[in-house]
Amino acid sequence: MTTQKSSAAILRENKKVLIASLTGSAIEWFDYFLYGTAAALVFNKVFFPMVDPVIGLILSYLSFSLTFFIRPIGGVIFAHIGDRIGRKKTLVLTLSLMGGATVMIGLLPTYETIGIWAPVLLILMRIIQGMGIGGEWGGALLLAYEYAPANRKGFFGSIPQAGVTIGMLMATFIVSLMTLLSEDAFLSWGWRIPFLLSAVLVLLGLWIRKDIDETPDFKQVKRAGQVSKAPLSITVKHHWREVLIAAGLKVVETAPFYIFSTFVVSYATTTLAFQKSQALEAVTLGALVATVMIPLMGLLSDKTGRRRMYACSVVLLGLFIVPWFWLLDTGTTWGIVLATVVAFGILWAPVTAVLGTLCSEIFEARVRYTGITLGYQLGAALAGGTAPLIATGLLAHSGGDWTPVAWYLGVTVAISLAAIFFASRIGRKTPLNGETSPL
Repeated sequence: MTTQKSSAAILRENKKVLIASLTGSAIEWFDYFLYGTAAALVFNKVFFPMVDPVIGLILSYLSFSLTFFIRPIGGVIFAHIGDRIGRKKTLVLTLSLMGGATVMIGLLPTYETIGIWAPVLLILMRIIQGMGIGGEWGGALLLAYEYAPANRKGFFGSIPQAGVTIGMLMATFIVSLMTLLSEDAFLSWGWRIPFLLSAVLVLLGLWIRKDIDETPDFKQVKRAGQVSKAPLSITVKHHWREVLIAAGLKVVETAPFYIFSTFVVSYATTTLAFQKSQALEAVTLGALVATVMIPLMGLLSDKTGRRRMYACSVVLLGLFIVPWFWLLDTGTTWGIVLATVVAFGILWAPVTAVLGTLCSEIFEARVRYTGITLGYQLGAALAGGTAPLIATGLLAHSGGDWTPVAWYLGVTVAISLAAIFFASRIGRKTPLNGETSPL
């Protein structure tokens, strides 16, 4: 009973911190999925109508992909600031940039109104948005992780990770509502509403964050006079192994996510002749299950050990790759739902739940923001938005045979298993803060 009261007291005391961390992460992914949907449905028609429709769609998607090149730059800049002046101030800045650019996209005039300046301004807003997003994940994670008691690091670190699926669900829901409008109304003004409504989320996030103090870990670094003057240089020079490990840990969290949530839609509808609604509903259900599972798995990792949970989940995910394709190949609704819920909602969830905490624990506090951001962005670049493209290319090259795609996913599993092995070796050399359970 005492333990339960203690846990409840911990949650009450840090409720605002957890909400602030979750809000930023959810807004980040809401913006991400919202832009991706709008790029497919709207932007080629209202910002790039001056070219062939196919070229317009390509240009629209290129503006979406731009963030993968901008995010690492933003991550490095804001991680440097975060390790120099603190997590809180940096998070206010990243959220303001990210959310402000999203709202401005909803206010932009179209090509019909101002000509070539319309796509130019869209790309500018996308660059600003990408800069803010690049620094948001690391700050949101550290806000939760560095406030967490030693025996709750896993649970606290899982909360911002749940923002991925929450943002995805919010974007899917609100865009679905807007598509109920007539096509003319949707293209004229309906698409703008989700972008403008993100202002509510941003203001809520800023209001929550304004009263939160600097994290205890960064305060301790300041008191000890150990604030890094050049965190990027120190990280690259002395912690490059940890950066590579963090990137390796990220690979199996990122590539399967895009395969199970994005590639599955095109594969199911084009190769297997599923209805688009069946695929999207299966992904939505998987995201709902994952949203519940992520904090539960984070809480469980505080008892079982994060590295153990990560390794077991990755192995199970690897073993399920072939059955995932078998279930899809049944061509039935129950098959695609079961495949997506198990892969996305149950097996992927514990991997993402502990990823942030694992990465945080292998870096010392004075370069932690920079270290986890470099690892995250490197891993995302290696296996992020390119995953559906690679999988689609492999599928086309093999004439529809999914075996090469399964091998591709198997490689991501092997990379991350190697990363967790080396993370354990580093852990034995340098005790990890908050690791209260055996490996």
